[in-house]
Amino acid sequence: MGRHGWNSGARRWRLTALLGVGAAALALVVTLLNTLPDGGASTAGTSREGDKVHGTPAPVNGAAEPEVGWGFTHTQFSADEGSSAASERVERRIADSGGLPQIQHLMGWGADNPEPVEGRYDFEAMDRRIDFVRASGGTPVVTLCCAPDWMKGGEAGVDNTDWSQAALETAPDPEHFDDFAALAATVAKRYPDVRHFIVWNEFKGFWNDAEARWDHEGYTDLYNRVYRALKKVNPQIQVGGPYLVMDSLDPRETHASPTLKGAWGAMDRRVLDAFSYWNEHKAGADFVVVDGSSYTRHDELLPDEFAATDKFTAVGEWVRRQTGGELPLWWAEYYVEPADGDDNRHGWSETRRAAVHAAGLIAMARGGATSGFYWNPEAEKGTDCPGCLWTPTDRAEGGRELPLYGLLSRFAAAFPPGTEYRDLSAPDHLRVLATDRTALVVNTLDRSTTATVDGKRVKLQAYEVRWLDRAT
Repeated sequence: MGRHGWNSGARRWRLTALLGVGAAALALVVTLLNTLPDGGASTAGTSREGDKVHGTPAPVNGAAEPEVGWGFTHTQFSADEGSSAASERVERRIADSGGLPQIQHLMGWGADNPEPVEGRYDFEAMDRRIDFVRASGGTPVVTLCCAPDWMKGGEAGVDNTDWSQAALETAPDPEHFDDFAALAATVAKRYPDVRHFIVWNEFKGFWNDAEARWDHEGYTDLYNRVYRALKKVNPQIQVGGPYLVMDSLDPRETHASPTLKGAWGAMDRRVLDAFSYWNEHKAGADFVVVDGSSYTRHDELLPDEFAATDKFTAVGEWVRRQTGGELPLWWAEYYVEPADGDDNRHGWSETRRAAVHAAGLIAMARGGATSGFYWNPEAEKGTDCPGCLWTPTDRAEGGRELPLYGLLSRFAAAFPPGTEYRDLSAPDHLRVLATDRTALVVNTLDRSTTATVDGKRVKLQAYEVRWLDRAT
């Protein structure tokens, strides 16, 4: 979607002034020794043992299920770094919530180049993220994106990674599809407790300029090779795609779908064509993955921020029909609040943000989704972090819970995979989702209201999100 904090921060300098000139000189010698004699790319700090099991994998009991529930994605900055007190505070909170599922990308979004030179690996940053997921009791999910430079026409070498958005969002060249699949297999061997993999991210680099459409043939070719490579490592590994951005448009636009549309807009039919091709030609899949926003490509919330979330329901139902209802539906990313070019969200109050977010979660669940991941936009430092799950972890007092974490963790606990939903009587200005035991109620009005919900009179403040106990 183009505004997801694509910058990985590149490689962080790990030497400090305390190491002194002598250590710096030693580092230079090591670098030279790790440079190929023919003047090739530097391999300093890498290892040939990329598939060596890292750390202490979390125990995995029985076959992996294709559904993992509701969680979040680690982005460029996350709680694995900063103050140890703050990081541990977040770890404990997640563990106390039952261990939310967590996505980490292979390269970028907090992870360094995993294979800067063919056959030489650097998983230091990835190891740290996986360790965090393990410590917090979460289910780890790896999104297999993006690709090392040498796989996409770039320059190999530890110091040659191009971290620009254009470079990061370039797909591997077709002649390197097998190399990328081999890298995926290496990751699966290194982290045997990672049993869920998403292949690539948002069709990045897979656009057919000549025909002004998605290169669904190229993506599906890559997907199939990765799928087979992962299943060869362990048939129990769960693999999903295609992770398409479900873009919507003004219904009057040229590429608007004449059939999949609503008050929220119309789907871009080129996206639907790409999904249909993948669905027909895939080697297999254990779950299906999409992402998208409630607003249109031009950031329009139609007809308003709450009704726009109906798009999630409509898209989910369409996807489920295409797959015959056989594959669990995941939303790898979902957005309900338009952001500026720097991915900042400062226009809404936390109360309004939580209410619209809750409406979005309800809409996804009603569309048949059983798993979804919030793109957590953690700031590197400071205390201001709109839309984040916790405060930045750069200082000891950081890592404090923010409103969206409470919503997401409770939603995950109340509506896990396999939940049977119940109808609940409520007026139209409320969004509701209920089971026999609990109900989530959202006031979509910017004023207080009193309404009858489930046969009881309830007073709700403006944009209030209320949980009701139905077990008694």
